Amino acid sequence: MAIGSLPKSLNINGKPYEIRSDFRVGLNIIQAFTDPELSKNEKIEVLLVCLYKDYMSIPEESLQEAVDKAIWFLDCGQTSEHKSAKKPLYDFEQDEQIIFSAVNKVAGKEVRACDYLHFWTFMGYFNEIGKGTFATVVSIRDKQRRHKKLEKEEREFIRDNPDIVNLKRKYTQEEKDELKMLNDLLG
Repeated sequence: MAIGSLPKSLNINGKPYEIRSDFRVGLNIIQAFTDPELSKNEKIEVLLVCLYKDYMSIPEESLQEAVDKAIWFLDCGQTSEHKSAKKPLYDFEQDEQIIFSAVNKVAGKEVRACDYLHFWTFMGYFNEIGKGTFATVVSIRDKQRRHKKLEKEEREFIRDNPDIVNLKRKYTQEEKDELKMLNDLLG
């Protein structure tokens, strides 16, 4: 692939397969990967079905390569073997409004109004987010995760915006049912 190119297909076993490269598809796949209700196999199925335009034509023996190439695509061409297992600092679903506000500021336009925006372009905008609410929230979450002392302004921001700062845990339906049962018992 040439420098500056944005992939719209992925080569699997030497054959190009067209992909859905719009940022919305990538974000939907990421959202599926954070869904506690989906099994690992279901997440992989979402990845393949959503990303590849003709997923069914990929030979079964090439599916692992298709998954690997899809992950490479979602990682914007990075091949790092050292993936962080740390708790995430943001959630595209929960933080949607502050993320899009920040991305729009970088892009100089409302990206959700675009008919098409390549996933890598969106992630480029995302990675260039500077000062603003999203950056403040991520900085606070990072300090909390590392047990660092918060500045007075940061503590005030948390007090005034707990729903924005605190990442909500995603529960499976089974966990939700158990919590409801416990709450009912404790009355």
